[in-house]
Amino acid sequence: RMAKEEDCRFTLLVPATPRSNAEAGERAATGVGSAGGGVYVPQQGAVEDNWELARGRLEYGLGILRKLGATVDGVVGDPNPAKAISDVLKRRSYDEVALSTLPKGVSRWLGLDIPHQVQRKFHVPVTVIRAKRVPS
Repeated sequence: RMAKEEDCRFTLLVPATPRSNAEAGERAATGVGSAGGGVYVPQQGAVEDNWELARGRLEYGLGILRKLGATVDGVVGDPNPAKAISDVLKRRSYDEVALSTLPKGVSRWLGLDIPHQVQRKFHVPVTVIRAKRVPS
């Protein structure tokens, strides 16, 4: 995008996914974990840990993008990726949403159809960037 457009700006959004999902290799999870009945029950302090983990990922991502020459700001969002994206898009207008996720079949975001939900709700193009393999 930066090579095609002079005035290109980005916002990096990192949902505060539950740590249990991140540890299981589901970094692109929805924030809905499991406690037998399909409901995420955070351990005491886990919510704060999730936000701290997301802040670390955000700072890492901002550093990489800035080294590439990007003009970028960032935000840690709601653990639910659809809500996190919605919150950001309600505050500011964007030309496109680029959604980086795990490979098809592993990505919960793709399984929940998050790209199409965002496209339908906000009428903005969504580009999905899939990892080629699951990070170890």
